[in-house]
Amino acid sequence: MIRRIVKLTFQDDKVDEFKALFHSRKEKIVSSKGCHSVDLLQHIQKPNVFFTYSFWESEEDLNAYRHSELFAETWAKTKSMFADKPKAWSTECINGAMRDEL
Repeated sequence: MIRRIVKLTFQDDKVDEFKALFHSRKEKIVSSKGCHSVDLLQHIQKPNVFFTYSFWESEEDLNAYRHSELFAETWAKTKSMFADKPKAWSTECINGAMRDEL
């Protein structure tokens, strides 16, 4: 299983707009083939910094989503709100723990 972490830094005045966009798209993202979940995390001391944390069945499923119309639309709206370049990591759990065990 792939765990995708994306760090997003927004213009201060765009934080609420981004949160609304994320919440309006979350269920559609989770409905994508191979997506088990997606969470939005907000930095405690820097409220304009967010992380998306998603679980994907495979890298192929993640890449299929990244090439979808849903992603293209969402990303176009999201990137117009950035204050800094996003950073992303695709990771695998090496100790065998699953999300439900946490």
